[in-house]
Amino acid sequence: MPGASESHGKLLRVLGLAFGLAAVVGSMVGQGILRTPGIVAGAVHSPELILLLWVAGAFVVAVSAVAYVELGTAIPCAGGPYDFVRRAFGNLTGVATGWTCWLVMILATGYLAIVVAEYLHRLGVWPEVSTNLIAVGVIALFWAVNWTGTRFSGASQILFSTAKGVILIAFVVLLFAQPGRSVEPTEIEGVVGIAAFAVAMRVIINTYSGWQDAVYFCEELERPERTLPRSMAIGVSAVALLYLLINLALLHVLTPAQMASSNLPGADAAQVALGAGGEFAFTLFGVLSVAAITNLVIMKAARVAFALAREGHLPIALNRVSASGTPRWALTTNVLLSAAFAATGTYETIIAIQVPLHVAVFLAVNAAAIRLRQKEPDLRRSFRIPLYPIPVVIAIAINAALLAALVYENPLHSLAGFGLLAAIAAIYWLIGRGRTASSREPVEVQFPARSD
Repeated sequence: MPGASESHGKLLRVLGLAFGLAAVVGSMVGQGILRTPGIVAGAVHSPELILLLWVAGAFVVAVSAVAYVELGTAIPCAGGPYDFVRRAFGNLTGVATGWTCWLVMILATGYLAIVVAEYLHRLGVWPEVSTNLIAVGVIALFWAVNWTGTRFSGASQILFSTAKGVILIAFVVLLFAQPGRSVEPTEIEGVVGIAAFAVAMRVIINTYSGWQDAVYFCEELERPERTLPRSMAIGVSAVALLYLLINLALLHVLTPAQMASSNLPGADAAQVALGAGGEFAFTLFGVLSVAAITNLVIMKAARVAFALAREGHLPIALNRVSASGTPRWALTTNVLLSAAFAATGTYETIIAIQVPLHVAVFLAVNAAAIRLRQKEPDLRRSFRIPLYPIPVVIAIAINAALLAALVYENPLHSLAGFGLLAAIAAIYWLIGRGRTASSREPVEVQFPARSD
């Protein structure tokens, strides 16, 4: 039985537009833009191709996002894609999607914590302690932050996201103020193959990852029918522009070869501008930035586990919500699983497993948008996909091609995540919890009354 301060299945609607923007911007802007420009440069070499691929990544996000906004405003539930796909295709497919989202977030928490640990070592903090042990400590810290409640964790995310944006804009201005590098005629090298394209796009998609995160908080957003579209449109546009400016600024002071040889090109560029102090300052920013996104991933993973438990697809105890709005049992379960992955200390392997799963969820959500237009044409949709079905078809085609390229480039790790997911599903089915049809109607979350 839950204690007097706990309830089953009810979150607090206490988050506004500021948090919605913080969820989108704060989740997207993190470890990726600090280290992946070097991976992209190593794959394609050419400054023009580097910039083109970042623009391509923004396009993939834009066409994928409209389905999330339509479904998020029509079905404003904490499970996000889980609830969308379950309503469109039934319980079993929805549960598979929910598990995929949950697994992606658990993996993401693990590799983000590893990056925080790597940056701390770069600063000379606890050099005698292994990165995997520090990563576990980072996860424990943000477990404590989220334990306090929704208002506190939400406010901390707004603060961190604002600070990250301001600092990165200042960084871009600083780099453009430096003398430009000399252009090397050997920078463009041959034709980019499928494998190189897959490597570059995998890390770019991972760097943009998080644009959809506001949908996981729809049950807690005030007026989600307005807050979600605004958060997604403003947040995605701002981050896409910021990423392009950062890459232009990096290429202004570093060659693609220099970027490719660095695991943190941003810090190396800051060193060009400010000397040794610049590298230290930017590495410190990396610690704060990635730590903030780790906090947000932990926060949303708890909502997915909560949503699955509410429908009986995880232990019912994970459905408990504290008086402060935090699903604490779900939070603790996620943190323990993420700490186990973080203890491995294998950043690139975790990304290779996680990104294909993420792309698969994008495919499922866009397919759900089409199915629900047919199945429930009268469903309240305060936001409707413009030029439907063109953006959805484009999103499905792009993400399907990207998934194929990822599997082609790294079949072992790309399929490992799906294998793990299949094993979980098999165990779930064998113990008698798998169901082909929901035993209850989908949770309906009412829009708050209009104040105007």
